[in-house]
Amino acid sequence: MTFLKTCLRTVLIAGLVVIVPVSAQMKKRIAVFTFEDKTDQSYHWWDGRNPGDGMADMLTTALVKSGKYTVMERQEMGRLLQEQQLGQSGIVTPQSAAEMGKMMGVELAVIGAVTEFGHTKKDMGIKVKGYSFGTKNQTATVAVDVRLVDTNTGEIIAAENVRKEESSGGISVGTPDGLFNNANQFDNSLVGKATRASIETIVSLIDNQARNMPWEGKVIKVDGTTVYIKPGADAGVQVGDIFVIYSAGEELIDPDTGLSLGSEEKKTGSIEITQVLDKAAKALIKAGGGFAVGDAVRQQ
Repeated sequence: MTFLKTCLRTVLIAGLVVIVPVSAQMKKRIAVFTFEDKTDQSYHWWDGRNPGDGMADMLTTALVKSGKYTVMERQEMGRLLQEQQLGQSGIVTPQSAAEMGKMMGVELAVIGAVTEFGHTKKDMGIKVKGYSFGTKNQTATVAVDVRLVDTNTGEIIAAENVRKEESSGGISVGTPDGLFNNANQFDNSLVGKATRASIETIVSLIDNQARNMPWEGKVIKVDGTTVYIKPGADAGVQVGDIFVIYSAGEELIDPDTGLSLGSEEKKTGSIEITQVLDKAAKALIKAGGGFAVGDAVRQQ
């Protein structure tokens, strides 16, 4: 059961003031980067993808299906990565993930590496042209080192080694190691089941961390008393929502490492949403002013 924190909003209906509850749980925005493949590469998806690509796609799908997040489309991520020449080595670092995450307007970046993927033990069987026959006891293992990066600070807010095993025994005929002809065959395999269990654990890790992260949007345009922000309905923004605007001051740079230590922020005013599009929203200034493109938009 999904928990939604609620607040009260005052609206005018047919001349009457009515208090109605509204959702205050905004959808966090997430980007899942391709996991590095550190396996022996003996296994692959039925369409030729390596475990890193496959697991990243599975995680993206699981997050979308949960309905809790706005997840960056992986094809769009690939295009931006290529344009910006980030992660060209195939390895995405926390620094490049944070940089790319800011450009994509996401709050959380998921990076990682698949370290184990395949069968780890077999007993009492024979093989003929790659097919196994007879009594067998085999265990499939999937292990992923996953890290969650706060794109606003570049900080790794969670790191976990997720390792899952699935075992079976008995008399059966198995397919050649690492060969899956379709998604159904993969799902029913020991490796597929261990992979699903790993994805479920990673989703739970993300849920626990995202719950404590503050939601944030961005000002994308200012026109007199009208302010345009992102995101929009895809992140749960609704007409009547009130947000606070913060402008960033001078960036603080570590003199030893040259890395950003953040910047001081100043509360400059508030806005009220008047129109919502899929990925953006229009608002009127309620208080303050001097807003600029790129200013942070946060809940009260």
